[in-house]
Formats: sequence, structure tokens, C-alpha cells
Amino acid sequence: MNTKSVIQSSGIAFGTSGARGLVVDFTPEVCAAFSIAFAQSIKDEFAFNTMAIAIDNRPSSFDIAKACAAGLKQLNIEVVYYGVVPTPALAYTAMQDNMPCIMVTGSHIPFDRNGLKFYRPDGEITKQDEKAILSADFDFAELNLTGISLPTSDKAINVYTARYTNLFDSETLAGKKVGIYEHSSAGRDIYKSLFEQLGAEVICLGRSDEFIPIDTEAVSEEDKQRAKEWVSEYRLDMLFSTDGDGDRPLVAGEDGEWLRGDILGLLCSQALSIEALATPVSCNTAIELSESFKAVSRTKIGSPYVIAAFAELNKSYARVAGFEANGGYLLASDFEFNGKALKALPTRDAVLPALIVATMGNSIASLLTDLPQRFTVSDRLKDFATEKSKALIAELSENPNALLKNLGLGEVKSVCKTDGLRLTAENGDIVHLRPSGNAPELRCYVEAVDSTIGRNLNKSVFEFIKTFTKRF
Repeated sequence: MNTKSVIQSSGIAFGTSGARGLVVDFTPEVCAAFSIAFAQSIKDEFAFNTMAIAIDNRPSSFDIAKACAAGLKQLNIEVVYYGVVPTPALAYTAMQDNMPCIMVTGSHIPFDRNGLKFYRPDGEITKQDEKAILSADFDFAELNLTGISLPTSDKAINVYTARYTNLFDSETLAGKKVGIYEHSSAGRDIYKSLFEQLGAEVICLGRSDEFIPIDTEAVSEEDKQRAKEWVSEYRLDMLFSTDGDGDRPLVAGEDGEWLRGDILGLLCSQALSIEALATPVSCNTAIELSESFKAVSRTKIGSPYVIAAFAELNKSYARVAGFEANGGYLLASDFEFNGKALKALPTRDAVLPALIVATMGNSIASLLTDLPQRFTVSDRLKDFATEKSKALIAELSENPNALLKNLGLGEVKSVCKTDGLRLTAENGDIVHLRPSGNAPELRCYVEAVDSTIGRNLNKSVFEFIKTFTKRF
């Protein structure tokens, strides 16, 4: 078998973060081909004979990990297996040990799909690295899975927990009551202990034996209602959760309202005294309006693009970070915080922004009142083919006023095609359409001066789309 031919015929493709596809397409041969191609693509740049692997709670993830390990075994690469842990826990631990790693996760997408995230010894791979994996051309033998044993090491849990317990005093959260919405998150066995070690009283909620595809950019109405009920019932100061692999946070304050991920990232960046930010075009314009940063670099959506922007920003600024609309926070610089060393973690992390906001003293609701009042509402059309999304965006790009006039927003003030189609109306309202990079979905981001206006506008956009796309 050959890595390039197996991958090309697999149906598995790189999206905004990692290789994703249907579980049935992640055959043992495909998993082995990806792991071998990854190892071979970086072998000239890094010296290593060990690779770390971890998984999320999807039913298919362990078998995929075994197949990856079987492929690496053919290269005489030893595998360290960390079991079910958050993606940032795996990435951070591997970086400290100067080894590459693979995370088996489909993040927030449905459980009939899965994925692979790849990390070099210096952090998450770039789009150039993805191309190198896809073009890698190596032969490998038939797999033997019977001899693959993956004993679990607790090291990643311990190292990741220590990253934050060393950063804060043990009484930092004393007097605060924190709820953990566990569902099927890969970090659900870590968070309770972590928050308790910082002094909080912790209530665990909503644990599930079935995988739940939590999307932090499109929170379900059920989860919105749950948050309000839990915060009220238990009188919580904060409710914390993540997506499936624990790299995207969900945080609600004492009012039970889930924060937008980019607003959480903005608050975290202000508290960390970040000088320069890299953030996708989908993030709220309150970032620039806050006038908190010396530089803001806007990118395409996806952590690899945010990471690519770090290289230039790090040349001029000592404190560089990034975040996405989904809340994942990426730290590009080593610096001191609270008089303690905080090491860079250039991949999405859910814990840092949650802890920073929890320790800021004031209620979360009061923190929001100090920000420029811009509100983003996002949602998605499921089972909307990528080709259909592209056709829709291409036609609207020819006449963007057709959409805004239909929505009662008048003429287009500016058009951005960095990622999809982002239209700014004369009154400042924003409508942004783009195909999902991970699933057959069309995403819509709307920004307005009022949350109610934003929600109504978002609904109107989808009503327009459903009528408009009947021609496709």
C-alpha cells in the first residue's frame, strides 16, 4: 500500500482544523497512511522516535488510535498513549517533551464522523504541513492490529493541570460556585479537580454516556435553557463547558447566558495585557473598537491561519495571542502573569480563557458592560452540501445588494471575501456566510448593535437562503 494513494481515495479531507470524514471512511489503512505520512513529512526537520496519541469520547476513536499506532510501528516509532484527554492537554504535554502527537477527534461534528489533528514538536501544523502530508508518498505493509497495545499514561492530565494550578494560588476561586457541564467532553474527568484545586466549589452537571456534538458557535436551544436553569437552581457564579475535544470553551455567568467565544477571548486578552492579536474575520468588531491592542491581524477561519499570522506579529510584539469565534484561545508567546511563567500554547485551549475570566473579580455580566456593544449571532444550516454553499456565495458575490436589500439593510458599505462572503451594511450591521470547513453545513454570522436585532436578522438570512437556493 501507498500513503498517497490510500489518502487520496479515502474521502477524508483537511478542514479548518484537522482531517475529517465519516467514521466508515477511517479504515485502519487510512488511519495508518495518515500517521505514516505525518511522521515522514516532518522527519527531516525534527529528530524523534516517539509520538504521543490521545482520543476523545467518540465510540470510534480508540480503534482509530490503534490503527495510527500500527502504522507508526512500521516506522519503529514508539507510541505514548494518554487516553481520553483534551486536545490542548495532549498538545501542551507533547510540546514540553519535544515530540509530535496525534489527537483522534471530530471535535463538535456528529459522532458518525471523526478526525485527526496533527502536532509537530513545536505546535499545531500549518496549511503547508497539511499539503506535505497529502503529498507524502511512502509504501507501507499490511497492518497487524492484534499486537497493538495502548496502556494509558496519566502524564498529559498531570502536566496540563499543573499548567494552571501553578499559575494561580490555591484560594484564587475561593467563595465561587462553578458548574461543570460535562456531557461527553474529553476533559470532563479533569475540570472538577482543576477548579477545586483553585478553591472553587464545583457542581458537576449533564454527564452523558452517549457522545454529544456540542458546537460552541451554534449552541442548541436545549443547552441555552439548561444553562439558565442550572445557574438559577445552583446559584452558580459561572458555568463552564467545552466542545467534544476540550479546545473550545463555553462560559456562562450568573445570568445563565452563554458568552460568545470571541467576547470571552477579548476579555481574556485584555486581562493578559496582550499587545497583538490574530483572529479570524468572523470575530466581533468590538476587538478593534475596544482599542485595547497595538495590532489586530484578521485571518481566514481556522486555527492554522491564526497560527500562521503569529510569525509576523511575534517579530514586533512580546505578548501575542489569538482566538476564534468558537472561543478557542491560542497563546503565541511566553510571558509572566501573576508573577508566574505562562508558556505559549499555540493551539486552541478552553481552560485559560475560562479561568482568566473567573479570576477577574467582577461578575461576568458586569465585565461585558465595559465592552463596545456589538453582538454576534451565529447559526448553521445542517445537511447543506459544500458545493451548494459555494454556488450560493458565488451568486451573491455578483450582486451582494440583493441579500442586504431583501433584509431591509439598504446598500452594501463594504465587502470582505477573505473567507466566504462578509457584507457590512451602511448602518454597521454585518452578514457573513461561509461553508463549514468540517461538515456539510452553511454557517451564518450576523453582527448588530443589539442582540435581539441580531437574532431576528440571522433568522431572516436563513429564510432568504432557503428561498434563494431552490434554484440549485
